[in-house]
Amino acid sequence: MEPVHPTLLGIDVVLAGSVLAGIAAFMVILAIYAAVTVADPMQKRVKALNERREQLKAGIVINAPKKRAQLVRKSESIENMRSLLDRLKVLQDSQLKDIQQKLAQAGIRKKELAVTIIFARMVLPVVLGLIAAGMVYWSNMFPEWGSMKRFFLFAGAVGLGYKGPELYVGNIEGKRTTAIRKGLPDALDLLVICAEAGLTVDAAFNRVARELGRAYPELADEFALTAIELSFLTERRSAFENLAYRVNLDSVKGVVTTMIQTERYGTPLASALRVLSAEFRNERMMRAEEKAARLPAIMTVPLILFILPVLFVVILGPAACSISDALFVKK
Repeated sequence: MEPVHPTLLGIDVVLAGSVLAGIAAFMVILAIYAAVTVADPMQKRVKALNERREQLKAGIVINAPKKRAQLVRKSESIENMRSLLDRLKVLQDSQLKDIQQKLAQAGIRKKELAVTIIFARMVLPVVLGLIAAGMVYWSNMFPEWGSMKRFFLFAGAVGLGYKGPELYVGNIEGKRTTAIRKGLPDALDLLVICAEAGLTVDAAFNRVARELGRAYPELADEFALTAIELSFLTERRSAFENLAYRVNLDSVKGVVTTMIQTERYGTPLASALRVLSAEFRNERMMRAEEKAARLPAIMTVPLILFILPVLFVVILGPAACSISDALFVKK
């Protein structure tokens, strides 16, 4: 029986067009919803900053890595995970500190989640491995697969369970670091203006955080937290070191070093920040030029795969239909 609708490579053209039209309509609705329901990016951050301010007012001050754990209210579930990991001898202090730093760089202030991530890296491979083994070996869900494909699925599930939490945190950290890198030159320009206007360092950081709250919320969050710590910590050097601890950028470490030196030796802050701002702007321009230079090579593959076939169909399609009608139409 011949198909009712025309087909292309064995695919019903009408059905494929209907599915693509439905997907396009769904994406348009999703885009409109995302544009209409734009939330203030600073609401959650302001709440976290207020909590940090209250902690500092209460006298809870971070001066050493050992005291950082005292800021966290240890829940019963976290304690159970920690005790289990301690009994299994898989909880190492160096690993815990590395994950805590990655969480801080990702903008996650809850240090206890480091124990959860380590626990998930131990449990998820077992769970996903058992699910994959049940799918491919016990229930025989894919009977046509060979032993190699089944083993690859099982190994992939175990690897995903082990690396999944780390990849998730690393993805958040990478996006946050990129956003902070984009806004750093503008923030330094505003810091220069504030320094030349006679504001103190903590007031300048707070002012820059308010000005950049909507354009660069991640950077504004870090600057606001630094301003709070500058106001409450006994050593201002610790506030700058905490900023370098929370942001995985060499440029931020350079700014922190400059701020510490100006605090220690009394050198002019505005001139030092102006030099750093010019360097960061040149670096940002170089990165933009590098991306622009890579664009032709990157666009080659999409051009060949998606644009040229469409052009060929549009240009040669009518001629091919005319030739087909002239040669093969039954009289």
